[in-house]
Amino acid sequence: MKKLVIGILAHVDAGKTTLSESLLYLSGKIGRLGRVDNKDAYLDTYELERARGITIFSKQAMFEIGETQITLLDTPGHVDFSAEMERTLQILDYAILVISGADGVQGHTKTLWRLLHTYRIPVFLFVNKMDQNGTDKDKLMTELKKQLDDGCIDFGQVQTEDFYDQLAMGEEIMMETFLETGHIETSQIKRAITERKVFPCFFGSALKLEGVEQFMQGIVKYAMIPSYPDEFGAKLFKIARDELGNRLTYMKLTGGRLKVKDVFTNSIWKEKVNQIRIYSGQKFVTVNEIEAGSICAVTGLSQTRPGEGIGIEEASDSPVLEPVLFYQIILPEGCDPRVMLPKLRQIEEEEPELHIVWNEQLQEIQVQMMGEVQIEILQSLIQSRFGVEVAFDAGRIVYKETIANVVEGVGHFEPLRHYAEVHLLLEPGERGSGLQFGAECSEDSLNKSWQRLILSHLEEKAHRGVLTGSGITDMKITLVSGRAHNKHTVGGDFREATFRAVRQGLKEAESLLLEPYYAFQLELPVKMVGRAMIDIEKMHGTCGLSQTNGEMAVLVGSAPVITMRNYQKEVAAYTRGLGRLFSSLKGYEPCHNGSEVIESIGYESERDLENPTGSVFCAHGAGFLVEWDVVKNYMHVDSYLQQQESSEETVPNQTSEARSISLEEIDQIINNTFYANQGKKSAWKKRKTALENYYEPITYVNRGKEIKEEYFLVDGYNVIYAWPELKELAVDNMDGARMKLLDTLSNYQGIRKCQIIVVFDAYRVQGHFEEVIDYHNIHLVYTREAQTADQYIEKFAHDNQKKYNITVATSDGLQQIIIRGAGCALLSARELKIEIDGANERLNQIYEGIQGLDRNYLGDALSPAAKQQVKEMVKKEKL
Repeated sequence: MKKLVIGILAHVDAGKTTLSESLLYLSGKIGRLGRVDNKDAYLDTYELERARGITIFSKQAMFEIGETQITLLDTPGHVDFSAEMERTLQILDYAILVISGADGVQGHTKTLWRLLHTYRIPVFLFVNKMDQNGTDKDKLMTELKKQLDDGCIDFGQVQTEDFYDQLAMGEEIMMETFLETGHIETSQIKRAITERKVFPCFFGSALKLEGVEQFMQGIVKYAMIPSYPDEFGAKLFKIARDELGNRLTYMKLTGGRLKVKDVFTNSIWKEKVNQIRIYSGQKFVTVNEIEAGSICAVTGLSQTRPGEGIGIEEASDSPVLEPVLFYQIILPEGCDPRVMLPKLRQIEEEEPELHIVWNEQLQEIQVQMMGEVQIEILQSLIQSRFGVEVAFDAGRIVYKETIANVVEGVGHFEPLRHYAEVHLLLEPGERGSGLQFGAECSEDSLNKSWQRLILSHLEEKAHRGVLTGSGITDMKITLVSGRAHNKHTVGGDFREATFRAVRQGLKEAESLLLEPYYAFQLELPVKMVGRAMIDIEKMHGTCGLSQTNGEMAVLVGSAPVITMRNYQKEVAAYTRGLGRLFSSLKGYEPCHNGSEVIESIGYESERDLENPTGSVFCAHGAGFLVEWDVVKNYMHVDSYLQQQESSEETVPNQTSEARSISLEEIDQIINNTFYANQGKKSAWKKRKTALENYYEPITYVNRGKEIKEEYFLVDGYNVIYAWPELKELAVDNMDGARMKLLDTLSNYQGIRKCQIIVVFDAYRVQGHFEEVIDYHNIHLVYTREAQTADQYIEKFAHDNQKKYNITVATSDGLQQIIIRGAGCALLSARELKIEIDGANERLNQIYEGIQGLDRNYLGDALSPAAKQQVKEMVKKEKL
């Protein structure tokens, strides 16, 4: 049987639950229409929902229309429960958006429309309550096109020329078909709906069952049945508990099949499915196996979280709508917070947006919520589940922080026997973009495993700003550089360095305090418009007159949540119940009274011991702390931003190969690093260059010159990838490239008469020991596991530079600096190539010269008689 998963959404009181009842009744699923006001609706299964007359938790019902099995997901309509609705969106094939014909497009309707656009969900619209006086279909259709999308088309008049004409305007392919044939194929309409180019609109009254049958047939006719892969995948969207307290994980199967006793894993945990339930309303049936496209609830999983992906599915993004208020949960006298907190965590599993936390400093439990209705529901839930009556304080705004300029944040963590350094680029993002993390770091400075670890540390924590300690947002944080130590770095070191880098960058940046704003729609009598505009101006909001019909006017605009929180009561009072205020979360914008808020909160970032701003360095075997404002003077890695600025000022030479570093540049680097940490007392001393220290001829008493054996070390893979002919050969045959290099160096040894050691990396070979092989007249070294060729050469140079004359051939810039600092001679890979070619050329010239001097001719050895005989024989041959 064909399967469709359809969600039903609406602004509160648009008639969503009534339409759901009508669909179930006409499909034969239920024998009697339930009503919200009678508290007997099929999908209002919780006592709280029946008492309040609103949908609080998403639920499902299954019914069939012909050969199509539809799973209908009823979602909360009240803005306080938007997170529950948004999680459900991520598993829908199609959505039904219910609009009140009496009210038109309302504030929360637009929010829902934006979310449907974000998740790319095709939409069928049902305009309800058309039986009420004053509803005008044409005006509503015009409003839908203007407020939502021009692709909204009335499907109540199909197969008319006007219907096809509107469809044709939405897409070029349908336009061509319509001009050629005079009509448009159903398959083309289906595709246009799936691609969100067309939005079918139906009109009727769910309460009186008018237009509902036509709406159902329209869904079946114009919805495309999705196809699923054979590979297993599941999207988890809800956690709940049944009457017995069993933990239920709701999911949609997006690939393969699921059986009882199958094992679920996400690489961190592994658990077995004990039971598969198919819910419809309050009742469920258990099955042993389900196929892709089905919605089910399973027991036996204790580690799952809403939004997780299993198998081929990836995790969902965090919800767009989030709570903007936080409250203190006031426990009754004698109730231990340590006992209550784990119980509240169960509710947080079901509603992750609550963010229940224990504030150690204030010694209180805090929770984030959308509004007063959610507070009442949470109080009832805690009472019914745990038997505890809790209260809440007046509530405070959830502020956020961002930055206004680009900065480089640095963090260093180096207590004794630990080491990590991290450089992060912090850039301001667009409003509403949230936090984005990335890496643009060279593997030469930090290998991939360390980079991945740093990114995971960035994502694992809710980073606090430095103005009020609020969470940060609308920012891009990029890993640009860092350093690890081969011996002393462990995973926890990078966690410390990463967090300190974020904090140091925030301290250095120009921070902005953000507050949540409501987008509102205010309907009130025309004579009250002036009063409303003055109120909104006092609330630091903005507004404009959207429409007026003589008696009533509509104002639309935005204002801070903190100033508009209780304005609904004022509107009802001064309009004597005629005015209505609809508001939805617009997002975060700069705080209208930032200085006052910062002063009242009184957050001191440098006293926040859990979020340090400074870094830890090591000297003389002990760690010491460096404050954030001077820490960049102590960093071991160069500033990324300074390097970028200098590279922009200097136009580099465009050469085909990497430029090797000159001896003068290496001397300067050694001077600026080796001597950089001199104390202030010795700063007056003249700094010597590396040339003066190591290479300047010294006058000494005449004695026999010490002759040292010459060693020539070659970084094998570095040279292979630097010589074009070897690099080309290595693409197809690395062994051939290695042998050709060894043969070349073997010939060169015969000319240079020195000990040649060619070093190749084998550090990635598990369990490999250092291996030394004699190849003809040279030595070949394969390094041990976890040792690079660079490390071997640097160690050999350091240990033997006093015993031997050592020359190293490499084009690795960092290695050149280290080798030069050890007092050894250098050749780049390019210079080695020139040297070998020159030596071979000189040898050939010598050989040819020798051959020219010692030539032997046959005529010189013959007697005069023999020569005469040869001449006569030549004459006879010519004749």
